[in-house]
Amino acid sequence: MTTEHPTITRFRDEHAARGGTGEVVILPDSVHTAALAAEALGCEVGAIANSLLFDAGGSPVLILTSGAHRVDTDKVTATLGVEALRRAKPEFVREHTGQVIGGVSPIGHPAPVPTYLDPWLRKYDVVWAAAGHPAAVFSTTYDELLAMTGATEIDVE
Repeated sequence: MTTEHPTITRFRDEHAARGGTGEVVILPDSVHTAALAAEALGCEVGAIANSLLFDAGGSPVLILTSGAHRVDTDKVTATLGVEALRRAKPEFVREHTGQVIGGVSPIGHPAPVPTYLDPWLRKYDVVWAAAGHPAAVFSTTYDELLAMTGATEIDVE
């Protein structure tokens, strides 16, 4: 019998507490890119919600974006009114999410993280996002993801 990774268990608990209805899927291999996750799940890359943590002058900012998009950091910096957005270092990601790059879920962090959601994801009936570990994902809908995260919708591209 194998035991589940603690970050996945914490995610499951938080997902249930927030009323999540989707399925948690543990994939056989790490799916650290949207393309790999989409291939493993048999969905379009755009239906993958990448959880990207940025460092805004020492404060975390989480952007949930479609796997089909790249975040225009200059545009998002201006939209959010912050001085700069930098890709977070692994230690910063772990400190603020309790998870590792490639497995950052949209929920279940040690403390609330300001979260922004790419409205492009609304195009998909089912959206997949990381479930706290690089090999774990969960299914959701755009509206459920918005409700569970309390995110603000912003255009990222």
